Amino acid sequence: MATGRLNLPNLITLGRIVVCPAVFFLVLSPEVPFRFAAFFLFVAAGISDLWDGYLARKHGLITDFGKLLDPLADKLLLVATFVPFYILSHGQAPVGPLPYLGPLPLWVVLVIFGRELFITLFRGYAARRGVVISAGKSGKYKAFLQSLFIGGLLLWYPLQMLSIEGGWSGGLWAFWSRLHGGWIVVMLSAALLLTVYSLGDYLWRYRSLLRGRP
Repeated sequence: MATGRLNLPNLITLGRIVVCPAVFFLVLSPEVPFRFAAFFLFVAAGISDLWDGYLARKHGLITDFGKLLDPLADKLLLVATFVPFYILSHGQAPVGPLPYLGPLPLWVVLVIFGRELFITLFRGYAARRGVVISAGKSGKYKAFLQSLFIGGLLLWYPLQMLSIEGGWSGGLWAFWSRLHGGWIVVMLSAALLLTVYSLGDYLWRYRSLLRGRP
């Protein structure tokens, strides 16, 4: 395992953290190009997440710092998207509300953020006891499903705005809109299930820490 902190994979992760504020404000922008930019920037951040992990494993650059930094980047990207989603979905129709769901329920945001806050605090507690908790498989699957939901909704907003401006209706667009909206709902539902499951998985795997043992 590498010991240096600022190796290439960790620098890529830091770059992902830096773009989070840009994603936040681009999502909230009322302009179609900026909302498309939010989607593509999010996709780039997702690719960088895969890339830094690949580089770290291939070149033996896995560090304890990277194990802590990578989940932090993921959590900040969640904040940079879910908070704007909540604001937009409680705004004016027809572009604001989520497809089939309407306004994003507050309990959904609380479940997702509550899980992330608890795991962050738990990681800090474990680190003080000399244990580094890296992302497990269930956590990675959860993050993947969340990314599919976020990417789908980021693309939904500018496309719906274009459809209103261009008067798109019926035929292929109506089919695509229903399919796209269904995808968003299914991904959010699956992500919520894995959010709860992955929390239980972490607690079970590190139950000795909860009992005060290393």
